[in-house]
Amino acid sequence: MPVARRINQDDLRNHNLSVVLSSMARSKRPMSRAALAKETGLTKATLSLLSDILLRNEVIRQLKPTSDSSFGRPSTPLAFDSGRWAGVGMQINTDGFGYTVLDLNGTIVDTAWRERTMDDVDPDDVFAQLDELMRPVERNLQRYGYTITGAELALPGLVTNHNTLLVARNLGWRDIDLNRYEVFRRLGADANNEATLAAIAQIPGYASQRPERDWPIDTLDSFVYVSTDVGIGGAYVREGQIVKGDHGFAGEIGHISVNMRGPQCRCGRHGCLELYAGRRAMMVASGIAGERDAARTDLLPRLHAAWRGGETKAVFAVENAVAALASALASTLNVIDTENIVLGGLWSEFGEDLRGNLEQRVQSQILARDSVKVRLMFPPVTDHPAMYGAAVMGLDRLFRDPLSFMTVE
Repeated sequence: MPVARRINQDDLRNHNLSVVLSSMARSKRPMSRAALAKETGLTKATLSLLSDILLRNEVIRQLKPTSDSSFGRPSTPLAFDSGRWAGVGMQINTDGFGYTVLDLNGTIVDTAWRERTMDDVDPDDVFAQLDELMRPVERNLQRYGYTITGAELALPGLVTNHNTLLVARNLGWRDIDLNRYEVFRRLGADANNEATLAAIAQIPGYASQRPERDWPIDTLDSFVYVSTDVGIGGAYVREGQIVKGDHGFAGEIGHISVNMRGPQCRCGRHGCLELYAGRRAMMVASGIAGERDAARTDLLPRLHAAWRGGETKAVFAVENAVAALASALASTLNVIDTENIVLGGLWSEFGEDLRGNLEQRVQSQILARDSVKVRLMFPPVTDHPAMYGAAVMGLDRLFRDPLSFMTVE
């Protein structure tokens, strides 16, 4: 029989602080102490104590009192403070590298992206450039009074829980201990798959204040996220939480075979989805670029224009890609049993007609098509979503272990 660990007062306080922060982040509007007590199930006395801790540590701030419409009593809403806590997200992808700094209140403090063709580049060279990019950012955050709660690095490959990049085939990298790089160690960063982090970016209120505007996904929704670029990645979100699998590798939808007699993929299999619906494959199939230049992002508008203009090769390339996507997505929904698909990356530029067409094709191929309505949508966060999600995960450390950042008198 396992021995249960005794929970002390600090453990309980830390848990309750985490619950309060999460409830505030998921709310569209600032909440009063009474509203937070009702939402969390904590007593008003406990909530008052916790809010005092958060106020003293400049995690939250009090807004102007408002009148409660039910009782006419003034209440004081609480909101996340700004300019004090930030998460840092970094990304290395097939088209360059960059960073995003995200404030706890949900605003982007700073962001930058460096375009670069990344075919078979030396990882030491790329990390040296990322280090050079990040140093002035860190100095500025310190000068402005920010505390960096955590940092995360998004990579297009398989990453272990011990920050080892097993393989990133589209970069030509394998078996890299990320802890050997100064920028990674200095920021105390963790690494994760880019599609996983892009999916986190779509969840409102995940470790930062959710936007007030309408969002197609709710905080506890389940969905499949598909990241489309040179390669195709994916992630499964179950009731607002990422399902990573036993080894952290779940979601590799790009390597579902849609044609067993198809061309051989870099992974060794034949007919993988990304060989039909990935950016490189579509550029070559449409005749817009040869293999050498197919990864260039500046060619995407030409593909969109050629497809809309009815150019035969472009139309054929997009049709093959949509058919392959529909098959892989239907298979995925049949396995995990969800109806929501968020399709990110290059496909979100093709517009509503293609989205509707793809949704209908997936609907017609799932087993439960007579009782389940597939909902395929483009993502609300589209500008480097993996980098944004990485910054969110940097802030998540504050949410998971608040007391490690605070003083309690």
